[in-house]
Amino acid sequence: MARAGLSREVVVAQAAAIANEIGFEHLTLAEVAERLGVKLPSLYKHITSLDGLRRDLAVAATRELADTLAEATVGRAGTDALRAAADAYRSFAVAHPGRYAATVRAPGPDDAEHTAVSDAVLRVVFAVLSGYGLAGDDAIDAARALRAAMHGFVTLESGGGFAMPRDLERSYHRLIEGLDQVLRGWAIPAGGRELRRAPGKAPRRRHPAA
Repeated sequence: MARAGLSREVVVAQAAAIANEIGFEHLTLAEVAERLGVKLPSLYKHITSLDGLRRDLAVAATRELADTLAEATVGRAGTDALRAAADAYRSFAVAHPGRYAATVRAPGPDDAEHTAVSDAVLRVVFAVLSGYGLAGDDAIDAARALRAAMHGFVTLESGGGFAMPRDLERSYHRLIEGLDQVLRGWAIPAGGRELRRAPGKAPRRRHPAA
């Protein structure tokens, strides 16, 4: 018999707590069931599978990240918005490493709910980039570069990958200053050259999460 009060939301919340402790990639249904004090079959009343649970956690975590970024950047623009978004992103990733790792998972092609929360994150990022005059393909390229830079930094930070004897906060702020300068000159002027693809490379289909 399932434990009274057990629900999909409770299962996902417990999975998030476990992922923060041991890593999203190490999450198992057996561990979730044990923490909740139920038998493994009881979980299947609320989730479909381990992959389904990871998907549900990705949706919940991405929604939380979107709300965090939106709250941090409201009323801000340009450099101020970039710094606020970067600080919020970093704080979320460091404080909730398991939930953050779940946000990296891309939505399935037919998963409307997951796509919607991913789009919510993108809307905040595009709003920040609009303060630099970026839109369309320029904004997509810049969003990917910004995500790559921030993800690389917070992943190394969370994993203890920065060991050189230099203040980490100084390096982080230099990164944001550098991104600010790069974004100011990101757009290709009207009539400017097109970026060339490697020979034989066709354009890749854009994923909803850019």
